[in-house]
Amino acid sequence: MTQMPDPILNQRLDLWLLHARFGRSRSICAKIASGGQVRINRQRVTKAHAQVHVGDILTLPAPDRKTVMVIRVVGCAERRQSAPLAQLLYEIVPE
Repeated sequence: MTQMPDPILNQRLDLWLLHARFGRSRSICAKIASGGQVRINRQRVTKAHAQVHVGDILTLPAPDRKTVMVIRVVGCAERRQSAPLAQLLYEIVPE
């Protein structure tokens, strides 16, 4: 009998941003993460290797770069998937 793999409960910030499709490449996501544009639970992050856990609240620039998004991490993925599946990794927190 095969066992189901354990769910991923934490992940590097740059990888999570890539898997959730907030950037087209890992280098772009690493620049977003290390540029001080992201906050994890209200703490400014300046390193791409910061850990994101399920349940964390992220504040990051919206795609228009003029406003910010507040999202809750709902899950982590092992690889980048389609956009509808990527949207299952987070939920937008209403303001």
